[in-house]
Amino acid sequence: MKRPYLFYIFILLIAVLITGDAMGAKPKKQRRTRAKTTKVVKKKTKAKTKSKTKARTKVVRPVVQAARDPRLDDPDYNPFLQCEDTCNHVHGIDLSRYQGDVFWETVGDNAKMAYVYLKATEGGDRIDPKFERNINLAHRYGLKVGSYHFFRPKTPLQKQLENFTTQCLSGEQDLIPMIDVETLGGLEVDQFCDSLLTFLRMVEHHYRQKPLVYTFRNFYNWHLVGKLDDYQLMIALYLDEEPVLADERDITMWQYTGKGRIVGINGYVDKSRFLGRHGLREIRFRHH
Repeated sequence: MKRPYLFYIFILLIAVLITGDAMGAKPKKQRRTRAKTTKVVKKKTKAKTKSKTKARTKVVRPVVQAARDPRLDDPDYNPFLQCEDTCNHVHGIDLSRYQGDVFWETVGDNAKMAYVYLKATEGGDRIDPKFERNINLAHRYGLKVGSYHFFRPKTPLQKQLENFTTQCLSGEQDLIPMIDVETLGGLEVDQFCDSLLTFLRMVEHHYRQKPLVYTFRNFYNWHLVGKLDDYQLMIALYLDEEPVLADERDITMWQYTGKGRIVGINGYVDKSRFLGRHGLREIRFRHH
């Protein structure tokens, strides 16, 4: 009877051990699963909170609007004015390489732009790289064309004359040549005036007509009073008032702005007009 009793006890112990292992393993598995679940929930919660914060930030961010030019509300406003001071005069422009490639067809359609002076040369050897293109197209689209030379007082006068007359051909001119005078070139005033007047006579002899002289009002008042009585003047003065010279001599043309705008030209352009009763016929080139 003892053997069966011991056998039952042995079976009971094994059953208890097996049941204990199973019960001990199960809680461990549940704890791992619960820990993982908690971690995932925390991540999602953080992500949602972050997303909501971003959304709220976008909503409350102030919107900055660019200031509007009040002139744009004026139906008559034109950002490319054809004549800045008044449209009751005959206007013109002068150009050089600094204006780049000009849309001459568009400029030619502007009824107020009746003439154009084109820079041809400077000193003894400089030629404006846009001159040939500009003079051909300006003629093609109907503008009256003249050419000008930037005077360098110290450069040999014969060399300057040859440079200018090689480019400024009589057969291509509608307007008398213009000499641009803006600097003493390091000379004393008397030396400068002698050099300039000699050059003007040389230009007159070549073209058989007096050139137009361009200069600034202050430059004339400081250095040229009483020296250019025989020559027509284009005076530059970028103010609202018409220029008056110290000797009160007559002025044919007034360059009234160096920052003009015109459709067909990118950037600024010099604009001028006739003063008083002066008109285009006075500066026409006479073909002999």
